[in-house]
Amino acid sequence: MTTRTTLIGLSAAIAALALSNGAALAQKKYDTGASDTEIKIGNIMPYSGPASAYGVIGKMEAAYFNMINEQGGINGRKINFTSYDDGYSPPKAVEQARKLVESDEVLFVFGPLGTPSNSAIQKYMNAKKVPQLFVATGATKFGESKDFPWTMGWQPAYQSEGRIYAKYLLSTKPDAKIAIMYQNDDFGKDLLKGIKDGLGAKAASMIIAEDSYEVSEPTIDSHIVKLKATGADTFMSLTTPKFSAQAIKKVAELGWKPTYVQSNVGASVGSVLKPAGFENAQDMLTAAYAKDGADSQWDNDEGMKKFYAFLAKYAPDANRTDASVVYGYGQAQTVVQVLKQAGDNLTRENIMKQAASLKDFTLDTLLPGVKINTSATDFYPIEQLQMAKFKGEKWDLFGPIINGEVGG
Repeated sequence: MTTRTTLIGLSAAIAALALSNGAALAQKKYDTGASDTEIKIGNIMPYSGPASAYGVIGKMEAAYFNMINEQGGINGRKINFTSYDDGYSPPKAVEQARKLVESDEVLFVFGPLGTPSNSAIQKYMNAKKVPQLFVATGATKFGESKDFPWTMGWQPAYQSEGRIYAKYLLSTKPDAKIAIMYQNDDFGKDLLKGIKDGLGAKAASMIIAEDSYEVSEPTIDSHIVKLKATGADTFMSLTTPKFSAQAIKKVAELGWKPTYVQSNVGASVGSVLKPAGFENAQDMLTAAYAKDGADSQWDNDEGMKKFYAFLAKYAPDANRTDASVVYGYGQAQTVVQVLKQAGDNLTRENIMKQAASLKDFTLDTLLPGVKINTSATDFYPIEQLQMAKFKGEKWDLFGPIINGEVGG
């Protein structure tokens, strides 16, 4: 009987050991780019070319990951961050995406910047089933979960932003004569569609002129002259930083005094408005979702205190008034949350699952009331904005937080 009891006990112990080993194996699942010690993340940025002002985003993300690594990493794993320059060139973006996936063997590509570049790599990333996560562009198509389940946006969709501007104009200036300048790519066209959708039946009568420019153009001055000549009393600049600054300067130089709406991506105090001249940007309008590092009202805000402490230690040369600095920090904080939720299941499938499972997640840098929410059918993490007017040397927020859900 003793022998039998011993055998039963031994069998139970072996079964328990097998079970615990099985559980341990089940807990740790890795795809290419992940291991017990590291998580390899790829990134593509325009460190050169016409959109090089955005390059600071990649530098901020690298600095944020340095901080995380110094603090012990994520679940004991260090982040190995590789960021390449594509010069805002779609063919170059494809080349860099292939390099990251096939040569560097990253777990996923995070925050690749620009609508043209992301458009160029979207089909490749989805065919390879490698996450194209939190793309740094608001083009609406990057949240189409059904058609592209491996691609997810981050910032508010451009169409949402456009509808919010339209809603504002309809309520404050319903007889506006609008002239619109837009970048001739998916970014500009997406914003333009949002504005027209928002204006609805009044779009045909309110929009009296449209003009587009190419990112290869050295200056857009001639476009501004042409639009002023139409007699428009409202000007909407759907532009990226370099061209946003040019437009502000030229409008002022011409003595044109329209109601001026600037798209969010070109509304940075540090990289656009200051170079263009604060005096030229007074009363300009935009829509915001993140706190402005140039605004002293956030000096005692708990989230921004963390942000400023981060800058002091890990990016002392960064310009806190540059919206791209705030942007890079917020994006990196979001992906770190996804990795924390993923735990020891670092498969590409689970990365997307966790990215689509963010509930009322708040960032240090988001405006109060703006929260990140995603689901298996909602790949638009941030869908709330607040109108702002430029006064002095900062943006003054006004009105309520507006939900601009895609399709809403």
